[in-house]
Amino acid sequence: MNRYTIAVLVRNQFGVLNRVTSMFRRRQFNISALTVSETESNELSRITVVFSGEEVKKQQLVNQLYKLPDVESIEEFTDDDSISCELLLIKMVNEPDTREEIRAAASAFGADTVDYAKDSMIFRLADTTRRIDDFLNFMRDYAILEICRTGCVSLHKGSTTIRQAINF
Repeated sequence: MNRYTIAVLVRNQFGVLNRVTSMFRRRQFNISALTVSETESNELSRITVVFSGEEVKKQQLVNQLYKLPDVESIEEFTDDDSISCELLLIKMVNEPDTREEIRAAASAFGADTVDYAKDSMIFRLADTTRRIDDFLNFMRDYAILEICRTGCVSLHKGSTTIRQAINF
C-alpha cells in the first residue's frame, strides 16, 4: 500500500467537504489525516488529505473527484517536490523525577514549551509527520495527559501553485 498526500482546491460552498470525503468512503480509502483551510482567495478552500491505497485505485478516485462540480483542481505531493508539516500539542505530567528528561527530549526534538504548570507541561511541535511520530513514541515512556494533532499541510516547492500543478 502506498501513502498519498493530495490537496483538493474546492469552491467554498456548504457541503463540499462532505461530498469530497464521501468519495473516499465510497472508494474504500481510509483517510489518515484531513486538513481544511482557507486559501489566498475567500472563494476557495483547500482540503489536504493523507491516505493509503493502490496507485490504480488512487487514480480512479482522483478522476471521480474531478467530476464533483465544486472541485477546481487536485494536486499530489511527494517528499521530493513539496514541503509538508503537522502540528502537535502534547500535555505531559510535570513530576520532579521526570521533568528534566521530558524537557531535554522536547528540546532535542525542537518542541517549544507553551504552558508550564505545577502538575503539567504543554509542548508544541511543528514538523514532518515522521518526526512527530518519533517524538510521540519517545514521550510514551512518560505520563501523557493529552495529545492533539493536526493533519498534514503541504505546498509544492518553488513557485508552482495548486492552480498550475495539475498532475493528473
